[in-house]
Amino acid sequence: MYDRIKGFHDFYPGEMAAHREMIDAVESVARRYGFREIATPALEPTEMYVDKSGEEIVEELYSFTDQGERDVALTPELTPTVARMVVVKQQELSKPIKWFSTRPFWRYEEPQQGRYREFYQTNVDIFGSEAPEADAEVLAFAADALTDLGLTAEDFDFRVSHRDILGGLLASFGRDVDTEAAIRAVDKSAKVEDAEYYGLLEDAGLTYDEARQFDDLLSANDLEELVEFAGTNRVEAAVSNLRAVLAAAEDFGVREYCTVSLRTARGLDYYTGVVFECFDAEGEIGRSIFGGGRYDDLIESFGGQPTPAVGVAPGVMNSTLPLLLQRAGVWPEEAVSTDYYVLSVGDTRPVAAGVARELRDLGHVVEADVADRSFSAQMSYADSINAETVVIVGERDLENDEVTIKDMETGEQTTAPVEEFPPEVGRPTHEDYE
Repeated sequence: MYDRIKGFHDFYPGEMAAHREMIDAVESVARRYGFREIATPALEPTEMYVDKSGEEIVEELYSFTDQGERDVALTPELTPTVARMVVVKQQELSKPIKWFSTRPFWRYEEPQQGRYREFYQTNVDIFGSEAPEADAEVLAFAADALTDLGLTAEDFDFRVSHRDILGGLLASFGRDVDTEAAIRAVDKSAKVEDAEYYGLLEDAGLTYDEARQFDDLLSANDLEELVEFAGTNRVEAAVSNLRAVLAAAEDFGVREYCTVSLRTARGLDYYTGVVFECFDAEGEIGRSIFGGGRYDDLIESFGGQPTPAVGVAPGVMNSTLPLLLQRAGVWPEEAVSTDYYVLSVGDTRPVAAGVARELRDLGHVVEADVADRSFSAQMSYADSINAETVVIVGERDLENDEVTIKDMETGEQTTAPVEEFPPEVGRPTHEDYE
């Protein structure tokens, strides 16, 4: 017997049915907003991630040299891939480009709550618009996806910030500060003790007193105070942009889900503007549910024309979104369901197969016996797959030119003329023939 590899997950039919329902709901919202589905490769050149994040990223990748002596990696995220795809056909694509996809990713890191080494995300991105409405639409998509799944404003909170507010504020201290390192420290602030957090800010170039002052300014979330303290056009413009996005979110009907939280930073260096993270409003799930934001410089860094971009990536399997749905009591039932089971008794296969085929043609989920089992064994199986209705095609039934229709919940049954079942439309039950 073989053991499952650490950090990976098996999804059996019941559990997968619940995840499929969630994925379908999220993708349905994406389609309603006009996002178009794409598919992307599982392998990319390792160099693409090294160029973006530095050599240290290799330790977090499933990377190897393939048979063609190429250094490749299983994709740890989608953003670099879609950036590459935009660059390839940038002149041909109508702007804004609105794409989504759901697929697995791989990171070689220690498994923890809501994070496996293989995980699944639905990525939603807009390329080619720097308008606040694009940021607000991404927020609106994310909020609508959550509410379509049964969550309410009491269940989740979008903590919204702006990377250029953080960068401009750091620059205003007038010393040589490693802005990216300092922002990564802010991103870790909720996960480490204050002493370690301030130490990380000091490592980035602030003094201890400046680190405390910087953190106090962020914690207050007072945008006017930030503008006054920094006294720069950069911070004033960033605050103005954040307010414009929140105003658009108000018009899009999702402002109620958004809280200004300047300690929200997003750890990836390519973010440039508004960023946000979704959290469990009750605090039972310690990690963010998902996050997103603006990354206006990435396309150009991949060799393309300057192209603003913004996106979000809810984790839809073995991630924190399922944990939130479970905590809120709206996780879909982990069970398979079947509309009809066609039970065959005796030498009735041609008729039974025809009934099953006609029911499937109507769009129903239909199973039939493929193991030559007894009547009782077939009934037990029908019960195990949650069949709503069993259609019994027996030799005695066919002698009377009829089939028996049984409701599995009530146990009630009746007969229907074999020439009239199933009808050309609808979802017939025993009640239709009583």
